[in-house]
Amino acid sequence: MHSRVLLFGLFFICSCSPFVNEFIDDVSDAEIYEALVKNSFEVKTKPKIVTWNIRFGSARFPFYGDSCGDKVIAKKDDIKNNLENIAKEINSIDPDIILLQEVDIFSKRSGYTNQIQYLLDNTSMNYGCFGSIWQADFIPNYGLGRINMGNAILSKYKIFDAERISLQLRTDQSKLVQYFYLRRNILKVKIPDLNLYAINIHATAFATDDTKQKHIDKLIEVLADIDIDGSLFVAGGDLNSLPPSATVIDFCESDMCPGDNFHFEGSDPFHKEGSYFNNFNGEPDILQPLYSSYFSAVPFFAMNDREHLTHAPSTSNDLRNIKYDRKLDYLFTNANEGWVSDSTVTHQKLWNLSDHMPISGILNLSGN
Repeated sequence: MHSRVLLFGLFFICSCSPFVNEFIDDVSDAEIYEALVKNSFEVKTKPKIVTWNIRFGSARFPFYGDSCGDKVIAKKDDIKNNLENIAKEINSIDPDIILLQEVDIFSKRSGYTNQIQYLLDNTSMNYGCFGSIWQADFIPNYGLGRINMGNAILSKYKIFDAERISLQLRTDQSKLVQYFYLRRNILKVKIPDLNLYAINIHATAFATDDTKQKHIDKLIEVLADIDIDGSLFVAGGDLNSLPPSATVIDFCESDMCPGDNFHFEGSDPFHKEGSYFNNFNGEPDILQPLYSSYFSAVPFFAMNDREHLTHAPSTSNDLRNIKYDRKLDYLFTNANEGWVSDSTVTHQKLWNLSDHMPISGILNLSGN
């Protein structure tokens, strides 16, 4: 979310009602969903995995919160059409497990649609779970109204022990702003049919302190606990971090909106939030421990290749020579055989459906 979302708290300072769900518990039960009609599948030793930030079904909508736009509420028919296209592409890719970020549940901005239920009922997926990141009953500022956005995991196979694991709040905000801000999490589920845990994370994008380090550290801790226990996992999501040794770490100028002013004396802030990846010591190589310990769907030697860039900012358009400018989305596993060779695809052709491109890869569980 753009920093302007932080002004929302000013409208509630005199209120006694808890408009915002603070998710006080470190670990809580995630919400469980099922498709209205179940599909039958044989258990695979080589399941296909997808991670995709679907941007609440808004496609390239000029949302004020994370782009150069000034719009807040998308048209319900546009959201419906976008979700239909997302469901169509999911069916085309045909994954067994999907890690989704920025999924809306009955939010005003996206037509009060339960996007998890819609995708379950319009794809081959049978089961799902949800962990909210931003849940408020009513936000009057900018007419945003009701909001409930978070992470989701969809699966063809039944899921158990779905947990929402809270992540560190930003510390570069006032207490009031922090109260109304995002509460990010890790979503963790067990899929016994595959003898596998699925882990989904959406790490902070706009923090200028070391909150992102704490988010990645927590992910590493969760994965290590599973690994030490002798269990298998597939993990991924929108990590909002560059691959180690990325050649560019500053995207402020390419992300600049009309009226923005960065990289000049007196600029406040000097860097655009979310566009600069050296806010604290070690940030450029923050993902190195994951690459060192586990198998990445995109091999280490190819992690900075243009064909695997996953993010296309709001300044991207059909006339731009370079639509995709950075890699922020990832898949990892501790399975002995890792990923099926040459099975990973970054679906850049789906640029029109989100500002993030999905990644798919085939997990090789045959050696476990």
